[in-house]
Amino acid sequence: MKLDQRIASQFARIALGHVTKDYPHKLDHVLAGDEDLLPPRVLHPMFFGSFDWHSCVHGWWTLLTLRRQFPHIFEAKAIAELADQTFVPGKVATELAYLQRPSSTGFERPYGWGWLLHLHLEAVRHEDRMWGLELEPLARALAERLHGYLAKLTYPIRVGTHFNTSFALILALEWADKFDPSLARAIRLWAIEKFCGDRDCQAWEPGGDEFLSTALTEALCMSRVLPDEEFATWFRGFLPRIADREPATLFVPASVSDRSDGKIAHLDGLNLSRAWAWRSLGSKLSGGEAAVAREAADRHLDAALPHVSGDYMGEHWLASFALLALMA
Repeated sequence: MKLDQRIASQFARIALGHVTKDYPHKLDHVLAGDEDLLPPRVLHPMFFGSFDWHSCVHGWWTLLTLRRQFPHIFEAKAIAELADQTFVPGKVATELAYLQRPSSTGFERPYGWGWLLHLHLEAVRHEDRMWGLELEPLARALAERLHGYLAKLTYPIRVGTHFNTSFALILALEWADKFDPSLARAIRLWAIEKFCGDRDCQAWEPGGDEFLSTALTEALCMSRVLPDEEFATWFRGFLPRIADREPATLFVPASVSDRSDGKIAHLDGLNLSRAWAWRSLGSKLSGGEAAVAREAADRHLDAALPHVSGDYMGEHWLASFALLALMA
């Protein structure tokens, strides 16, 4: 399966349908008093849609990425017009002010941080627009928070949900390599220190509400921070039996029993994120192992792509993960 104009238009229509959809909405919001009880559009004038802040951020990443890669799709004009109305100084200032609230220090940490940096990196690629320049203050503020967070994060968080450390670092590193060499160094040093000794991963997954493979996301993170030869050595110790398709759970797509249940619907995302990881890791492997990785990626894509749209519990975010997989 390859990303083409038909799929790009489909994903663009999905994202355009939710990045400005006010409700339903799940806030990550700490109330300090009655005066803080405000609607999402007031609190987050840029990222009020898509059910929650982080999904709106990566919904916008999906839109901008598709606009750049497929500039002639019918939806490209609507994407640009909406982005011109969204990424403006006043709305950025309101988002920054929200971050500066004393109760917002952990807001969207680290998942939303990584996605915002990834969005800014995409925005600057649109040289015909000011979107990257407008978003840069918000990106810089979250990069500073990530740097401070790594300095005090004693242990990696390995869960397959939003708190996963590896996933945020993968997204942030590409941004940091371009905009913040100090943060890039910190990410590489932190990941190497925390993960370098991991061996013979048992891959006890999936959990019932996970959308990330704890094993493959860590491996993908290490593939980004280590030189190729060092990564190959590390990977052979971390997953030494993939030629035999072991651990078996990494090769079997997760079953989704109820796509109207937002947590259980996460498992469609797990299948897509595994496809992204297997495709990416396959480019670092050779021979039979590379073939096994590609086969596993295809199996997971086939299981999840039909369900990118349908129920809003998945529709408000799954296209972003499908795009990661198809671009890998």
